[in-house]
Amino acid sequence: MPLYAPRPGLRARQVAADLGLLAWTAAWVLAARAAHRAVLVLAEPGDAVAELGGSVAGSMARAAEAAGGVPVVGDDLAAPLEGLGLAGASVSGAGTGAADAVATLAAVLAAALVVLPVAGYLLRWLPWRLGWVRAAGAAGRLAAADPAVLAVRAVATAPLDRLAALPPGTVAAWRAGDAGAERALAALELDRLGLAPEPGPQLPASR
Repeated sequence: MPLYAPRPGLRARQVAADLGLLAWTAAWVLAARAAHRAVLVLAEPGDAVAELGGSVAGSMARAAEAAGGVPVVGDDLAAPLEGLGLAGASVSGAGTGAADAVATLAAVLAAALVVLPVAGYLLRWLPWRLGWVRAAGAAGRLAAADPAVLAVRAVATAPLDRLAALPPGTVAAWRAGDAGAERALAALELDRLGLAPEPGPQLPASR
C-alpha cells in the first residue's frame, strides 16, 4: 500500500503535511514544557510554607516533650507547645495541598497545550492522508485486476475539463467496449490520485 504519490507535486504536498504535523507537535510540546515550568514556580511558596510548618511542628514537639519532663508543671507547660506543634502541622499540610494543586494545574495545562492543537491538526491530516492511502491502494489493485471500475469512476466523477481533454469519442469508444478507451479513462482516475497508469497502449492524444 503506497504512502506517497509517485507524482512529484502531490508527493511534495504529502511530505510537507507530514513534516508540518511533526513540527506542529514539537512546537506545542516545547510550549507545554515551558508553561509547565512557569506554573510550577507558583508552587514554590506552598513548598516553603509546608517546610516552615513542618519545621515548627517538629520544634514544638521536641519542646513539648522536654517541657513534659518538668516536675509538677510539666503537663501545663507542654500543652501550649503541643498546640503550637499541631498548628505548625496544619500549616504544613495547607502548604503541601497548595503546592500539589499547582502541580496538578501545571500538568493539566501542559497536556491541554499539546492535545488540543495537535488533535485539531490530526482531524484535518488523518482523513486526507489515510483516505489517500486507502484510495491509492484500492486503485492500484483495480488497475491491475479490473480497470473498468476506474473507467466508470472517471466518467462519473472526473472534472468536465479533464474529460474534454481526452481524444474525441473516448467515452463512446469505452461504451462500445474499446480497451484503449477504458485504459485512457482509468488513467484519468489514477492521475487524479497521483498514480502512474498501468502500462499498455493508449489512445492517441487529441489535436
